[in-house]
Order: sequence, then structure tokens, then C-alpha cells
Amino acid sequence: MMINYFQRVNISAAIVPMTQSTAGAPFYTWDTSDKSLILSSFFWGYVVSQVPAGLLAKRFGAKLVLGLATAIGGILCFFHPIAAKSGWQSICVLRVLTGLVQGTVYPCVHTLLAKWVPRTERGLLTTGVYSGAQFGTAVILVTSGFIFESSMGWPGLFYLSGGLSLAWALLFFWQAANEPVTASRISKGEVEYIESLTGSNSSSQSMPVPWMSIFRSPAFYGLLAAHCGFTWGFYTLLTEMPTYMSMVLQLNVKSNAFLSSLPYFAMGLLCFVVSPISDLLINRGTISITTARKLFNSIGQWGPMACLIGLGYMTADEKTWAILLLTLAVGINAGCSCGYLINHIDLSPNFAGPMMGVTNGIAGVTSIIAPLVVGAIVSDEEDPSQWRMVFFITGGIYLVCNTIFVIFGKATIQIWNEPPSTSSTMTLRSHQENDSKSIVPTSDKDIRY
Repeated sequence: MMINYFQRVNISAAIVPMTQSTAGAPFYTWDTSDKSLILSSFFWGYVVSQVPAGLLAKRFGAKLVLGLATAIGGILCFFHPIAAKSGWQSICVLRVLTGLVQGTVYPCVHTLLAKWVPRTERGLLTTGVYSGAQFGTAVILVTSGFIFESSMGWPGLFYLSGGLSLAWALLFFWQAANEPVTASRISKGEVEYIESLTGSNSSSQSMPVPWMSIFRSPAFYGLLAAHCGFTWGFYTLLTEMPTYMSMVLQLNVKSNAFLSSLPYFAMGLLCFVVSPISDLLINRGTISITTARKLFNSIGQWGPMACLIGLGYMTADEKTWAILLLTLAVGINAGCSCGYLINHIDLSPNFAGPMMGVTNGIAGVTSIIAPLVVGAIVSDEEDPSQWRMVFFITGGIYLVCNTIFVIFGKATIQIWNEPPSTSSTMTLRSHQENDSKSIVPTSDKDIRY
């Protein structure tokens, strides 16, 4: 997740020095509209590849698809500095291609997590994996200032992202396994333990995806709304925060890079605070799984909504408060890691990957629209009142989308997860059908592991 977010976020950090005169590095006179197109073009490819990626991961295994996609994305990074010389249109083409390969990440990772993560540890382990997105974002932003001021200049950010991606892909092909039964370094007892507590089975690779049942499910639409709300807010801030800090808060490149990374460090750390709390409340039977998902998702979307309303009234004279609110607006998003983000696995362990492909693909449309909306609203990047409108719109989307999730969301395994005759899932469903009960391990085998 960290490595793939290096590929995803490097352009958000580099777009500022790419359009400003800095010593020893080329720069380009792209206007706000051009930059908005560059920042949104990633998602044009990202949206298209989501559902095919989920199906490919289900058919050929997530290891192969994810490893190849990361390697190809790394190669594309090396061509960004060359493409910039040809104009912003060439950069857009590369970002579309990067989006195509990056579209495999969430469906593949969800497919792997559905096979590997026991339900009693779903909050902590899933959040632990996905926190790599926040730490990857933070690392690329905090180091970018030093890279920009080095002899490499902004092109160095793309070269380092590409090199690390290729190195990781080799390591992943060597060490990874699609599911516990094919892993060479774990015991038979651990394989049985994991499989008994995931609700996913090895035959799911050949099972047809029940698309009609999925699209008739109210719980799926609640999940989809929450995913869209998070994506709009997260990527609005991700793509536009460096520009906001540079133009409105008037921070220099190095300060901008460091402070832009703070919210993502905060979110990554808070993920490890909220996830064990969520698992503890569920496993002790204090609250149901459904209630936990709705509670933490509400914290993760309505909390940032309040911060963005306050942020809309900040000016360059109130840098400290503005930075604090930005940090909280992104950091509190950590609640969503125990909300909608793992709800696909709650609803259907066997089809979590294809479902993630659908919701992430549709949510990805908002990632295309959001930077374009910013570009349409913000004609003067130094005008706080125009940014206020951006923050208010984002807060309103948080409000509406999470409300839909609260009304329609569920966290019980759905009947269409697999045929009723399959004993492993029926056993798991009997544990979760009434999800107000504790799901703490009770068997000797559960305790032993």
C-alpha cells in the first residue's frame, strides 16, 4: 500500500515545483485548469480498471495481478519527467496509464484480506494493511521537499518512486501467497484456523459473481454511498492541499511538503488507535458489528465535516489553526478504516474483491469530478473565500453519504455470499447472523492461535 501510494501521490506533491521556478529544475507555465486536469486524469484510468481487476484477481490470483501492476506502475514513473517536456497533455496520458494499473490495488488487496484475515482480528489487521496508504502519502509528502531542493529536483521524486516499486514487486513475487493453503511457511494448524474464521473458501475462485443479488442489496448501496463520500473528501484534500498551503497559507516548498504530510501521519497513527477499540467492542459483545461499522464511519466522515466548515474561515494570518484543522480533517478519517473500508468483507468474504472493484470504481468517478470542481470554483488560488466554497461542498458530501450508510448499512454475511450447502460459510453465518453477539474465539484451536 505504501509503495502504490508513492506512485499515486507523487504528482500531487510535484505539481507545485513543476509550475514554479526553482534552481536547477525545469518548470512549466500550466494554469489552474491544466493542473486540475493533470490531477484528475489518474482517475480516468483508475475507474475503468476497477471491476476487471477484481475479476482478474478472483480468476488468476491477487498475487500475480498486484505484483505485475505495481511493477508496470513503477516503470511508468520513470517517464514522467520526459513527458512533462512535451506538455501537460503527455503527463495526462501517463497519469491515465498509471491509474489503469493502480486500479488493481484495492480489489487485489481486498481479495487477499478476505482469504487471510480472521474475523476476530478484522479491524486491526485490515487497518494495519490499509494504513500503508496514509503512511505512503505522508512519506512522499514529507520527503518531497528535501528531494525538490536536492540536485535531483522534482524529477527525483518520480525516479525514486519507480525504483522502489520495482524492488517491492520482486520481493512480493518471492514471498507472497494468494491464500493460506498455498503458503509454504505456515503450519497446517494455522491454515485451518485462518480458514475457519474467514468465511472464504478455496472454491470461491471458480464461483460466478452474483451481480444481480449484489445490485439488489440495500446494504451494498449504503456501502457504496460511504465509499463515495470518503473518496470525494480524501482526494479533494490530497490533490489540492499542497496548492492551498502554498497560495493561501503562503508556505514555502519545504514547509508546505512537511505540513502537507502531517495529516496523513495523523491518520495512519489514529488507524492503530481506532481499530483495536473497534475489535475490542465487537469481541466483548458491547456493540454489534453493524453498530461498530456505522459508529466509526460516522466519526470518520462527520468529524472531518465539522473541521472543514471551520477551515473555510481561516486566512494566512491563522496558519496554526488552519494546519490543525487540516490535520484533524484528514486524521479523523481513520474512523472509516473500521467502517465502510472493511464492510465488503463483512458482507461477502468470497466476493469482497469484485465488490471493492465496483464501489471503488464508482467512487473513483468522484475522484475525477472533485479536482475539476475545485478548478471551476477556484479561479484565484489566493482567495480564501473560493476555497471556503470547496470545503463547504466537501463537508456537505460527507454529511449526505454517511447518513445513507447509517440508514442502509449492514455488517452480516449476505445470503448470496455462496450456496447454502457450503458448510464453512453457513457456520460463520450462524455466528454473525445475530451480530449483536460476541464473536470472540471460543474453541481450543482458536485460543491456541
